[in-house]
Amino acid sequence: MSLLERLEKVKQQEREGKPVQAVTEKRAEPAARNDPYGQLKIKIHKKMIEELGKKNENEKGGDEELSARLGKLVSEAIDLEVTFIPRGDKERIVQEIVAEAVGFGPIHPLLNDESVSEVMVNGPNQVYVERKGKLVLTDVVFRDDQHVMHIIEKIVAPIGRRIDESSPMVDARLPDGSRVNAIIPPLSLCGPCITIRKFAKDPFTIDDLLNFGTMSLEMAAFLEASVKARLNVVVSGGTGSGKTSTLNVLSSFIPDDERIVTIEDAAELQLRQEHVVSLETRPPNIEGKGAVVIRDLVKNSLRMRPERIVVGEVRSGEALDMLQAMNTGHDGSLTTGHANTPRDMLSRLETMVLMAGMDLPVRAIREQISSAIDVIVQQSRLRDGSRKITHITEVQGMEGEVIVLQDLFIFEQSGIDENGKIMGRYRSTGIRPKFIKQLQDAGIELPAVMFSSAEF
Repeated sequence: MSLLERLEKVKQQEREGKPVQAVTEKRAEPAARNDPYGQLKIKIHKKMIEELGKKNENEKGGDEELSARLGKLVSEAIDLEVTFIPRGDKERIVQEIVAEAVGFGPIHPLLNDESVSEVMVNGPNQVYVERKGKLVLTDVVFRDDQHVMHIIEKIVAPIGRRIDESSPMVDARLPDGSRVNAIIPPLSLCGPCITIRKFAKDPFTIDDLLNFGTMSLEMAAFLEASVKARLNVVVSGGTGSGKTSTLNVLSSFIPDDERIVTIEDAAELQLRQEHVVSLETRPPNIEGKGAVVIRDLVKNSLRMRPERIVVGEVRSGEALDMLQAMNTGHDGSLTTGHANTPRDMLSRLETMVLMAGMDLPVRAIREQISSAIDVIVQQSRLRDGSRKITHITEVQGMEGEVIVLQDLFIFEQSGIDENGKIMGRYRSTGIRPKFIKQLQDAGIELPAVMFSSAEF
């Protein structure tokens, strides 16, 4: 019962002349999640490891063959351990133990679930997923902290990363490219935590974003023209707003005959062009040396004769190098950044440039930003879980000490329907961008009606 409903109940009691009764709600106790087959699974898991150790090490087979062989082995072991077990429970135990051996334990089914876009493990007893932009608590649990740690080690070890008390945070990726962040005690007070941003097997296309309602067809055509005309574009938005997916779609508009260098912390971009060089940062080694950060890669990329530079996200001093690249012949570069509005994105860029350690006056920084960036695409995750491009904004230049921005397309919310879905419309502000000549020089003619103040 919401507070408004409680208030209405109290007012109703007063109107009826009844004694006002407390309308507080008793806090629900967390449900017990004891696994009746916990000890059986541990025992069979140990037996399976022993049996596998006896197998010929040269025995070949893919993951599917291995899973099938392990499933048969586990099923036989269960029959030896218990006289009767329901078929459904037996199948579930087999799946869990096989997932523990060849997959990622309890969260393996969630990673295979196409409706799940993110998996969040908050200690051994709480696992959330994101479905359609909404967070949902699952019934998945781990045995204990050590069980979570085992899965983290299984993720980070194959790619040469490490996690322990001296280095309690790590960024990694799964074999399918999904991005993983793990943090353990003493930094995490609720036990080891894992956050996995799943990697789409088939990257989203512009048609997908149109079907999702992320943008209008007119906005999509404008962004395609902007990328093909080599305008510098920044995709701005909050965490989980879909910036990387939009950046991936914008990258798909780059012509196939151009050399593209992508730079990321954890490789997520899936460019379909043939001439793509993908660079990824490297964490420090056990002595704390050898780290390669995004700024190092941006500097190095300038020596690789790129025609386009795509940086997954700027968050520090690499912003200065990125702006300088945009200002020195590397037009058509793309990147993303965390900010709530296009104006906030400019402020963030100023701060990031100062983080580069250069003692530059604020006006010089703003001039760099205004001359480098042409378009800011603002994306947001709304309260109903939908992702929408709320602003496409042109950076027009400087007036005095201020960078001038002009919205070209916006999303206007009109209300919420009975299902809790946000209603609204996309519309043009009716203003033609100053860089329209640059589009025309690239052989791109946009219809005048696209910039009429009409809703789409």
